[in-house]
Amino acid sequence: MQIYLDYSANTPPRSEVIKTIQDVLAQQWGNPSSLHQWGQRAAIVLERARMQVARLINAPAESIIFTSGGTEADNLAVMGVAQAYKKPQHIIISSVEHSAIAQPVAWLEQWGWQVTRLPVDSLGMVNPGDLKAALQANTVLVSVIYGQSEVGTLQPIDELGQIAREQGVLFHTDAVQVAGRLSIDVQQLPVDLLSISSHKIYGPMGSGALYIRPDVELVPLISGGGQESRLRSGTQAVPLIAGFGMAAELAAAQMLTETPRLIRLRDR
Repeated sequence: MQIYLDYSANTPPRSEVIKTIQDVLAQQWGNPSSLHQWGQRAAIVLERARMQVARLINAPAESIIFTSGGTEADNLAVMGVAQAYKKPQHIIISSVEHSAIAQPVAWLEQWGWQVTRLPVDSLGMVNPGDLKAALQANTVLVSVIYGQSEVGTLQPIDELGQIAREQGVLFHTDAVQVAGRLSIDVQQLPVDLLSISSHKIYGPMGSGALYIRPDVELVPLISGGGQESRLRSGTQAVPLIAGFGMAAELAAAQMLTETPRLIRLRDR
């Protein structure tokens, strides 16, 4: 008998997700940008999935941009903000970010950006006071991971996001390890950008999303066909996105039981 214990790295796709992907591959295989009936049927599937993912975090559907996963979503958040500036500015991250944030920020640092990496305590927590002290007149983005992928620390995103918002600074959080496990409401949470990933919530690999608050402007990393509101060009992987949507719908429906279950496992 084999026991799989690496759910923070990947979750097995649910049977409903697998069936959804298979059905879309077989029946709605058109290009969603095409105007003919095959394309429009695929577009309907795509937009349904967008609504399903949006509901998971209580976001407007139009604020969800599909990506190839959490890494691309993180890169789009950081580099999409940075590329809007002609001159290097200041960015703040925690010292325990996923490499999908830490690496692009390191690139920015090489290009002349000023970077502050907030320290954490023995539990891996960021002190909100440290964030407040680190903010500068030229700070344009703060990015703090919601749930740390290795030790599981949950950061005080409410408080950190509010500090950034009070200073007019954009706030991003990588919620890849949290979405689908804890309730997230972006209408209440003071975040401007939030990354999630399909394969962490029993969906397929190769699909993720970036929530972008409606008044936030980003520069796209990938140009071409203008898909995803011109923020992520390239024909969408509709079967994977449909599977992501189904996984998000199931996660939202089971939230009231899943969170207590995980707490019980943690505290055993």
